[in-house]
Amino acid sequence: MLKRTRSENDVMDPAPSPVSATGKTIIGKQVAIEGGIQGSEDLVIDGTVRGSIELEKFHLTVGPKGKVEAEIRAGNVTVSGQLKGNIKALDRVDITKDADFNGEIKAKRISVEDGAYVKAVIEVERESQKKVEPVGKAIDSFASAPGKESIPLVSEGDKGK
Repeated sequence: MLKRTRSENDVMDPAPSPVSATGKTIIGKQVAIEGGIQGSEDLVIDGTVRGSIELEKFHLTVGPKGKVEAEIRAGNVTVSGQLKGNIKALDRVDITKDADFNGEIKAKRISVEDGAYVKAVIEVERESQKKVEPVGKAIDSFASAPGKESIPLVSEGDKGK
């Protein structure tokens, strides 16, 4: 049998390695993506993305060098770089002091650090709560209906007078 030896010209395919050991994907500084991104793990953007990003219940981070122009739907969003677009977060949006944000935010919670540039329309969603009608409110609205005359109340003691 002939034995083959490796030469410098042989190309070795690297062994496949997991994209991420921690369950997140990183878009590097030298990467530009135009189009839609969908995923089921956390995403960190240090490069440029233009399009839409949908991460279901996962976390999106726009890093300090990241430049994003997109419609975003994610569980949580942290912005440290430039982001122009709309964010719909299931829970929280954090805008750090180095961020440059321009767009709309809809989330249950939001935090903005001092020093961040933010030009936004913000809608903070309320947790669903049972509405309790205050006691006496229905009576007040009935008694003060417009166009109705007030009815004097007479006590038993006043009837004979």
